[in-house]
Amino acid sequence: MERRFMDSQIKGVSTGTTILAVTFNGGVIIGSDSRASIGGYYVSSKTINKLIQVHDRIFCCIAGSLADAQAVTKAAKFQISFHSIQMESPPLVKAAASVLRELCYNNKEELQAGFITAGWDRKKGPQVYTVALGGMLLSQPFTIGGSGSTYIYGYADAKYKPDMSKEECLQFATNALALAMGRDNVSGGVAHLVVITEEGVEHVVIPGDKLPKFHDE
Repeated sequence: MERRFMDSQIKGVSTGTTILAVTFNGGVIIGSDSRASIGGYYVSSKTINKLIQVHDRIFCCIAGSLADAQAVTKAAKFQISFHSIQMESPPLVKAAASVLRELCYNNKEELQAGFITAGWDRKKGPQVYTVALGGMLLSQPFTIGGSGSTYIYGYADAKYKPDMSKEECLQFATNALALAMGRDNVSGGVAHLVVITEEGVEHVVIPGDKLPKFHDE
C-alpha cells in the first residue's frame, strides 16, 4: 500500500530546487544548491552540480526534468561551440541563451526544462537571461528559480542593489541560497557558486555547515 503511494508520486528526477544568478559591477555570479528531487517529495541526490559550463565565460543553471535539461545542455554546448568557430570569436551570452531558448521552444511538447543563463562578453559585459519552460527568453539583472525561490523573493527584492561589488554580490547570493535551503524541504547540501568576469571564472563551493544561519534549525 505504501509502495503504491510512493510510486504514484514519482514523476521523474527534477533539479529545480534553488537556483539563482546576479550581476555585479564587472561580472556575474550564478549559483545553486546541490539536491535533486523526485516529485517534489523525495530527495534523490545530494550531490548534483546544477551549474553547467556551456562556453568559456557562459554558464547555465538547470531546472525541471534532469534528463531533459542534460539533453538540452549537451546539444546547446555543441551548437554554441560550432557558432563560435563560425564567427571566429567567443559567443555572446545572449546568443548562448537564444540557443537554449530555441531548443526548449522547438521541443516544448516533449521537454520540461528551464534554464538561467549567465555570463560575460565583450559587447555587453555581465548578463543574466531566464529561459522559461516554454521557450520564453527574458533579460534581468538578477533572477531566482526552483522550489526554494518561493521563500526568498522578499529577501531578494529587499537586498538586491545595482552595481554591487564582487564581495557584496557573493554575500547576497550566499545568504539567498542559505535562506532557501533552510526552509525548503528539497533544497540543501552544499552551495555551488561561479563568479564570471572578464578575467575568467572562479568556482566557489560552500559546505552546508559553513553557510550562514538565520534561524534555529
